[in-house]
Amino acid sequence: MPRKTWRAALAAYASPSTLVLLLLGFAAGMPYMLVFSTLSVWLREAGVARETIGYASLIGLAYAFKWVWSPLLDQWRLPLLGKLGRRRSWLVLSQSLVILGLIGMGFCDPQQHLSWLIAIAVVVAFSSATQDIAIDAYRLEIANDTQQAALAASYMSGYRVAALLATAGALYFAEGFGSTGFAYKHSAWTGTYVLFGLLMLPALITTLVMREPPVPLRTQLSAARYGFTHQLASVFVLIILLVSVPAMFTQLYNTDFASVLFNDTSWMDLLLEDRAFLRSILYTILTVACLSSFGRKGLAPVLTPINDFILRYRWQAFLLLGLIATYRMSDTVMGVMANVFYIDQGFTKDQIASVSKIFGLIMTLLGAGFGGLLIVRFGILPILFIGGMTSAATNLLFLMLADMGPNLQMLILTISLDNFSSGLATSAFVAYLSSLTNLKFSATQYALLSSIMLLLPRLIGGYSGVMVEKFGYHNFFLITTLLGVPTLIMIILQWSKEVRQTKAAEALEGAEKPASE
Repeated sequence: MPRKTWRAALAAYASPSTLVLLLLGFAAGMPYMLVFSTLSVWLREAGVARETIGYASLIGLAYAFKWVWSPLLDQWRLPLLGKLGRRRSWLVLSQSLVILGLIGMGFCDPQQHLSWLIAIAVVVAFSSATQDIAIDAYRLEIANDTQQAALAASYMSGYRVAALLATAGALYFAEGFGSTGFAYKHSAWTGTYVLFGLLMLPALITTLVMREPPVPLRTQLSAARYGFTHQLASVFVLIILLVSVPAMFTQLYNTDFASVLFNDTSWMDLLLEDRAFLRSILYTILTVACLSSFGRKGLAPVLTPINDFILRYRWQAFLLLGLIATYRMSDTVMGVMANVFYIDQGFTKDQIASVSKIFGLIMTLLGAGFGGLLIVRFGILPILFIGGMTSAATNLLFLMLADMGPNLQMLILTISLDNFSSGLATSAFVAYLSSLTNLKFSATQYALLSSIMLLLPRLIGGYSGVMVEKFGYHNFFLITTLLGVPTLIMIILQWSKEVRQTKAAEALEGAEKPASE
């Protein structure tokens, strides 16, 4: 791909689509924070037990498993609202539910109607996750691969501003309306959540006036091969499979097989007396039913986009999935312990908040914008490599900070460069994921790939505290730096492969020209 001029690169930000993605990003970031961190503060201020607040955080599963119902957005157009188009109709529905849900949450006092508050928060989370799916699909369909980074940077800017407003801003409003840790006032939180519900209206208006992506008729017919009933059956079967498989292994683990192997207990006695064994059999039956020919037929709407990805890339799909699964591992695993590290180093909460909110936000936005500019100028893979390398390398700054103690200037430098590299890497990675998706299944494939991106880093991040306890902060940051090396190797392999394919295509084109002449 020929390099573009810097003027052409800057022109990518002059498109009206960047303003649309800025407002949609703002709409995506606000409900996410309001049903997590801000809700937790509200519940604690109202005197809700920590255990209950912890259970309430499971609302986040809606975002982790949004790929389960993403085929609905690809393959089924809503009645009535469907006149707006495949993407805008789902956006209008999800944004309307978020607005009503946030206002409804505000009128539920957790001291009296906690169950209703949690139930409405679940609706908001599912609606917000659905909005995320529709926004990603919309972004993929309105621009080519090289422009995706600029759109992603604009989206991220709106998202980050909304996230800051929905956390620190929401606490400021609640405090200003009269609710404090010493004197809880429900009406203050009502006003706060109603206000933020109304702040979603600009995004809803944007959805109504923006253009629907022009999708070819052939793509629409291919995506709409399954009816709504089949779609719902597919989601139902997939949910059963996701629940039954881990539950089956859990119950088998809790089954007392030792009594059969080493004592005189019979299998029939085990079946009649050990409920874990009985439940494991039930979950096994459900799993087999889901994987049977009938179950696979029901899963076709979900499996079709996955099969398309595998058939398009064949063995290369394993390299791509490995790259996707590990790209954000270095900074994600480190990020789990970042705030704990700051406290352990001796920094005050005010210092951490000021540096992370001011310098962190500004540098993230600058990094994302600069990444989008570089991708239009030089292409995706070179910037993907630079983003991966800098994200891992900035962990060495944390290593140096661990040896220096509470040095505020070093903290500012570390957070600034870490957030800049994170913003650059994110914009490059979003552009790369976008280039891998098929527009026939844009919502499903992007939702699935972005879920794979978070799975392994989050699992390993769960052991970050164990690593710090065993190795100390110095070695922990060194380990997280080295976690970025496999990703860089896979990017080089993919990059070299694409370079060879490009040269082969150019050579073939050059050989065909004299023959045609």
